[in-house]
Amino acid sequence: MTSTTPRPRIPAPSVPPRLIATDLDGTLLRDDKSVSERTVAALAAAEAAGIEVFFVTGRPARWMDVVSDHVHGHGLAICGNGAAVVDLHGGPGSHRFVMVRELEPAIALDVIGILRAAAPGTSFAIERTGGVHHEPAYPPLHLDPAVSVAPAEKLLTAESDSADQPVLKVLAHHPELSPDAFLTLARVAVGDRVEITRSSPTALLEISGPGVSKASTLALCCAERGISHEEVVAFGDMPNDVEMLTWAGVSYAMGNAHADVIAAASGRTVANNEDGVAVVIERILAARSGESAR
Repeated sequence: MTSTTPRPRIPAPSVPPRLIATDLDGTLLRDDKSVSERTVAALAAAEAAGIEVFFVTGRPARWMDVVSDHVHGHGLAICGNGAAVVDLHGGPGSHRFVMVRELEPAIALDVIGILRAAAPGTSFAIERTGGVHHEPAYPPLHLDPAVSVAPAEKLLTAESDSADQPVLKVLAHHPELSPDAFLTLARVAVGDRVEITRSSPTALLEISGPGVSKASTLALCCAERGISHEEVVAFGDMPNDVEMLTWAGVSYAMGNAHADVIAAASGRTVANNEDGVAVVIERILAARSGESAR
């Protein structure tokens, strides 16, 4: 990601937006994982103006407490890079899965075997609806302890204690490769068997079922509401946002965004620590107010 503050480029939507889709980490959230008062106010103002707001993130549902207090209206969020749609209205610890687009264990096992051969030293974690399971060599998440620790092949068997819980994604970590090099290697080796992306500054890949992405699940949610892609404004900062930014009618890369995101977006706002999402929402609402006053 870039370290300099770019000059924002904020094109106006060609049609009045009906939905705002925003990533969380590195986008809506500041680096300390907080939602600024300015951003909270902008989100509330958008909802009050009749524009739906969707949080679209790589995070699992259990990590959504950071924004649960800021949902309005429908209360839905897209989690796991499109693998799940979650109702946040229940509050912390009470999130309900509305839609699950699972990764079949047989496909996951096939991909894991390919990556073990293509990138020796890779370790894996399995994200299910009930929690994360990982291999002994996988870097543990201290704030999110694993439900179980075992080789991935064992974690994905039908005899696993969690076999009744759908697999949302597989995580692949490499201790030496650069993040982008690992992503390129994996995509070449695996082909179109699954969707592979990344959102971490480390060499950590996120693997979803074929056709599952932030963009494809957002498109399903929009279709249910009769909202076209031209009526969507999207924000993001990392490669897992590229498809969503390309699909949306107007999209903005954050000032701290990855180069691939900057290339995919139609506009660019300031960094997440400067409330880049709020800056754009405020301009959209001001323009709408000006048109209404005419």
